[in-house]
Amino acid sequence: MQLHWHRRDLRVSDNRALAAAADEAERRGEVVPVFAFDDLILEHAAAPRVRYMLDSLAELRERYRDRGSDLVAVRGDPSTLLVDLAEEFGAERVVWNDDYSGLAEERDGAVRAALSEAGVEHESFCDQVHHEPGEIRTNAGDPYSVFTYFWKKWRDREKAEPYREPEASELASIAEDDELPTIDELGFEEPAAEVQTAGTDAARERLAAFCDDAIFRYAEDRDYPTREATSRLSADLKWGTIGIREVYEATEAAKSAAEGDETESVEEFQSQLAWREFYAQVLYFNQRVVSENYKEYTNEIEWRNDEEGLQAWKDGETGYPIVDAGMRQLREEAYMHNRLRMVVASFLTKDLLVDWREGYDHFRELLADHDTGNDNGGWQWAASTGTDAQPYFRVFNPMTQGERYDPDAEYIKRYVPELADADAAAVHSWHELSADDREDAAPDYPAPIVDHDERREEAVAMFERARGETDE
Repeated sequence: MQLHWHRRDLRVSDNRALAAAADEAERRGEVVPVFAFDDLILEHAAAPRVRYMLDSLAELRERYRDRGSDLVAVRGDPSTLLVDLAEEFGAERVVWNDDYSGLAEERDGAVRAALSEAGVEHESFCDQVHHEPGEIRTNAGDPYSVFTYFWKKWRDREKAEPYREPEASELASIAEDDELPTIDELGFEEPAAEVQTAGTDAARERLAAFCDDAIFRYAEDRDYPTREATSRLSADLKWGTIGIREVYEATEAAKSAAEGDETESVEEFQSQLAWREFYAQVLYFNQRVVSENYKEYTNEIEWRNDEEGLQAWKDGETGYPIVDAGMRQLREEAYMHNRLRMVVASFLTKDLLVDWREGYDHFRELLADHDTGNDNGGWQWAASTGTDAQPYFRVFNPMTQGERYDPDAEYIKRYVPELADADAAAVHSWHELSADDREDAAPDYPAPIVDHDERREEAVAMFERARGETDE
């Protein structure tokens, strides 16, 4: 017998470790699928992700049952549980797919040590990304800190084809009577957000729909939240309900069918897959970035302790319509359009002058697709503290962003109903309207809590002091 330990690979298809175990089934025995609810990992979880995980696990269990097997779900310390399960099933080998956060590395190290001590063979595989951290390096042999050069090599590297699904005969004939734990039993309440449908079937539907249409206009439309030009696969990739090779293969098929500028759009989407791997590499080689700036400044950045401003930002009550729409989408859907993620992050760090870690923690609590590397990289980019970061003197103007990417205020009005009856022109000039005009246009929507132009100057000065360019 063999054990396959599922973690962030909640699927049976295009699963490298599972396929590797299936390949060895005739020689080493059938495969027992296992998932461990690790309380240490759950301490860092949040309700939307737990909901997504449980829904994905329910579908995964059904896929195994359709093949005459089952998913063994246990709770506790994996370093103890996997040794016990290996003994229970007489398994001589345990396999799993690699994860790259510091917490995952610590957990996996403990599991390896426990299995080795018990005399159980074990092996892990690169599955979450095409090219494992460290595979793509500079000519000097260092990990990249600039995406553009990483992307050029990533784009040209050969990609593996999707791995096969195991045959029913390669899976252990087992039946589990225990139900999966409820979200309450795991210590969480049902999320207030309406989390999108989870599982491989839903992921494949999203991928197929995207590759039939939006991928061909991605480069032009992806920054416009009402044009439905994004894949919505971020949570699927975070939880591994679909394999990265399957996604890439579908984009390559779309590229083959593309005409003219459509090819550029497909490649633009593929570059987003590369960004995901770039940030995984940054995290792997710089675990400190979870709580520290990647970029070092001469002096400390003088972030402000603005509890009222931070709360207004969280609540979507800043008086900047596009910012508030993004924050309310996050609260309602456990998701936010990528352009809006940049806008709201810039607003928090450059308009409110609040530490990026406050925003990162809030996103971690509310996003179903929270990925440590991706989210940390995005926040530090916006805060001008990360790799390949937004220059400190370039500050998103939230009013210009709204007018450019939501010209009819359609997205804004969807999430900020107080502005539903206001003209788009009034929405985009909200910061310039008199109190009386605001009262007439939308009496229940607040005035801006800060002056953007003033705060931009303060942000630039703050970073110049951090750079040691001025004492004032």
